[in-house]
Amino acid sequence: QVQLVESGGGLVRPGGSLRLSCTASGSAFNFNFAHWYRQPTGNRRDLVATITSGGVTNYADSVSGRFTISRDAAKNTVYLQMNSLKPEDTAVYYCNQDVELSRGGGLDVWGQGTPVTVSS
Repeated sequence: QVQLVESGGGLVRPGGSLRLSCTASGSAFNFNFAHWYRQPTGNRRDLVATITSGGVTNYADSVSGRFTISRDAAKNTVYLQMNSLKPEDTAVYYCNQDVELSRGGGLDVWGQGTPVTVSS
């Protein structure tokens, strides 16, 4: 029905930047809102950022001022721009989108996860 494919993760030095992408494909849908979560090895999955269909954004205190969530509706893609990266940002990052299918019904869809490692 709807699938999310994530990309953009990798290895970066402290203070560096990465841009994660989350592209939706499949059945026709209307976007409601999206989240980025992250899960460090051995720890819980935590909410990082949220964006609504109206462009309203929210961030976890740990990333506020450094990360920016955005959306390109024409490309069905949600982004997470990560600047001033710190070692504690190291985690697998997961995209989550809530959509309404054009044929009816809602879906909460998860990406496959993309790893980010911040290390010198």
